[in-house]
Amino acid sequence: MTSGNSSFEGQRRTFRLLTFVLIGTAPLASVAWAQSADDGSESLDTVTVTAAVPTYGDTPPPAFAGGQVAAGGRVGLLGEKDAMDIPFNVTSYTSKLIENQQSQTLGDTLQNDASVSVGQGYGIYGEAFKVRGFNLTGDDVAYGGLYGVLPRQIINSDLAERVEVFKGASAFTSGIPIGGSGGIGGTINIEPKHAGDEPMLKLSSGYRSDSYGEVGVDASRRFGDQKQWGARVSAVRGRGDTAINDESQRDTSVVVGLDYRGDRGRVLFDFGHQKMTLEGGRSSIYTGAATEVPSEPDSDSNYTPSFGGTELETNFGMVRGEYDLNDDWTAFAAVGGNRTIEGIVSANPSLTDDDGNASVNDFETGNHIDNFASQAGIRGYVLTGPVSHDITFGYSSAYRKFDTEWGFLAAGTTNIYDPQDLSRPEGEPGVGGSVTRTRSQGVTLSDTLGFLDDRLLLTLGARYQELEIDERPDGDEDNRYADRRVTPAVGVVFKANPNISLYANYVEALQDGGTVTDTTASNYGQHLGIAHAEQYEVGTKFDYGNVGGGISLFQIELPTAAVVDGVGKLDNEQRNRGVELSLYGEPVDGLRLFSSATWIDAELTKTRDGTEGNDATGVPEYRFVLGSEWDIPHVDRLTATGRVVRTGSQYADTANNLELDPWTRLDLGMRYTMPIGGADWVWRAGIDNVTDEDYWAGASTAFAGYLIQGEPRTFKLSATVEF
Repeated sequence: MTSGNSSFEGQRRTFRLLTFVLIGTAPLASVAWAQSADDGSESLDTVTVTAAVPTYGDTPPPAFAGGQVAAGGRVGLLGEKDAMDIPFNVTSYTSKLIENQQSQTLGDTLQNDASVSVGQGYGIYGEAFKVRGFNLTGDDVAYGGLYGVLPRQIINSDLAERVEVFKGASAFTSGIPIGGSGGIGGTINIEPKHAGDEPMLKLSSGYRSDSYGEVGVDASRRFGDQKQWGARVSAVRGRGDTAINDESQRDTSVVVGLDYRGDRGRVLFDFGHQKMTLEGGRSSIYTGAATEVPSEPDSDSNYTPSFGGTELETNFGMVRGEYDLNDDWTAFAAVGGNRTIEGIVSANPSLTDDDGNASVNDFETGNHIDNFASQAGIRGYVLTGPVSHDITFGYSSAYRKFDTEWGFLAAGTTNIYDPQDLSRPEGEPGVGGSVTRTRSQGVTLSDTLGFLDDRLLLTLGARYQELEIDERPDGDEDNRYADRRVTPAVGVVFKANPNISLYANYVEALQDGGTVTDTTASNYGQHLGIAHAEQYEVGTKFDYGNVGGGISLFQIELPTAAVVDGVGKLDNEQRNRGVELSLYGEPVDGLRLFSSATWIDAELTKTRDGTEGNDATGVPEYRFVLGSEWDIPHVDRLTATGRVVRTGSQYADTANNLELDPWTRLDLGMRYTMPIGGADWVWRAGIDNVTDEDYWAGASTAFAGYLIQGEPRTFKLSATVEF
């Protein structure tokens, strides 16, 4: 919270008093009567004025009752906001939830949100996501509101103090991320770890089946006569076999957070290193020549040859700062980036019939990626008569250089129900490559106008966005492209009472439209420009102190590639319509909830290949997440945890011939806190996929026909001691 909040409170009180004068309310009538009393005294009746001061800048909203969810989060350049004050749907998951669920990756945490589906990227072993049914790659996950800083494929959960999910089109608030997914259905932001007011030292160890073990340390402290300097270091090292047969993993992650809190300025420094090596990694399956979705192999089966795997290493850093120019205006700026080196050996089976037979290629990729991102701007609060103004003017930019080489050789044949451990083929694979430079930059201006004592909030804004891509394939001419667009935004919030907010918005999303991939098109290989998606949303949110949640209805329309009269254009369309529900908090002492549900109708509303009216690929019809914690009565410090994830059917192809069955997963656990020698020891035990369900978790939306199998039953144990 900025130091100017006391002034915000003062101005709000002044505004309320002026409003009372203008409309002749009873409180000021009683004040005037007291001042004209016969005894001439200046005593006044007590006038109690309350106001909810909005959250600004880099200070996240406080956790909701139960401590697992925060009702609010970062809204791009607008900063951290309370959910009740904004015309958008934002939910944040706290480090407390992450730790208690023994989450290993970002995807583990996002399983808690019904609006997010977790899958695997094409040709890689990294995590990929769908928000409201549209792609979001790991490249486009923000760190403290800044794109292009975090590792792009696997993000270890120990990097996060908060995982914030902004649901909906995000060009206005965040611009175009450089990873290409565009934030059509939403964005994900991770808030870094920093020192709290009290010293902390936490040691941890963990185990998960089959034989993966890890150790970690998390330490922080503040320094200075006013504790203005802070330092926090978090490090985790793990290695061993996973619950999937013949798959092993090694992980190292270290993050350092330094900060300074002055009277008017605040500065945050965040640096990190993450390295992950996966050997014998199970990949997705391409349906290929199959005419139906194959039966699921055993959940722990590994049908990928042992030479498949990956090594990912990222060094990253970021500096952010805020300075209060006066009591009402704050300037902010941030710069950051990373350097990533990836070596990937993909060995995806491609089905050749309906009996599980498949061909396998050795597809090798080497990537060298450099990212740099920046943002700067100013936020302020102004009163013009009875109307308040919350103004933001900001600039953001991102740059990426992506240097890649690839090649492949045929490796042989296998069967997904009777896997053969193929040898890595000999010889030099045919090599191709390219160097792509992507630049994205833009300016956002917004004003949230407050009427009726800030019960009615109207947000008006626009963003000017530029996108430039310079692609240089080996042996080909440069393929350069540049485009620009202005995107408007309108949002309204009406606070029906202190506990209920009604909201609506019209916002847009932008993404790189990609290149023309149809070889029959006259402009084959050329860029298609910026794809421009539109979103309409209405909803309501409620906050009763111990229970919160909401409901939203949305529609998002995204143009996609088509060939019209022999020319590639963005002339097809996908439309996702949906309903979202959420419920969280602690309705009674000892019972905590974090539940949500989403229904989506993802339709191909405009096509030229006979699929118009079909369902889009990789979007489940519904998804329910029912999560809770229960403190066992009469047994101090013992807590039972549980989560049920239910996902509806979805299609793996645009013709809608390959339909995946619905599936249900049950996760259970226990937690016991034991005070020993002035320290708290926390013992956790959990089982993911208790029933060892065999299921296809999802189908890729990036490339039709790819199936991703769900994780097998996994046992998790951990012990943590905090001094």
